[in-house]
Amino acid sequence: MFGNKRKKKEEKEKTEKINILSKSVEHLNKTLQEGNFVELAYLLGNKKEMFIRNFLAGISRGIGIGIGVTIITAILVIILRKIVTLNIPIIGEYISDIVEIVQKSR
Repeated sequence: MFGNKRKKKEEKEKTEKINILSKSVEHLNKTLQEGNFVELAYLLGNKKEMFIRNFLAGISRGIGIGIGVTIITAILVIILRKIVTLNIPIIGEYISDIVEIVQKSR
């Protein structure tokens, strides 16, 4: 008698857990479908607007990369000049040779 009640209680708990899990999976599925739908609507939307947005994004990235490389190069040149002024025998001669080669090629 007590065994049947325990089995029914365990089955009821399992059923409740399965229902909760099922609802969670359905909610997750719904959320993912809505997100994907928005992306598809964007891609299938106004082609001219998408082209302009991507074009401007590409120009912005290009300008950003150019500015970043310029700043890093300037910092490296400053560091190399400081190394030359320290007159470290091997490194200083090597860098001064590079500077001479660059000046001659102008």
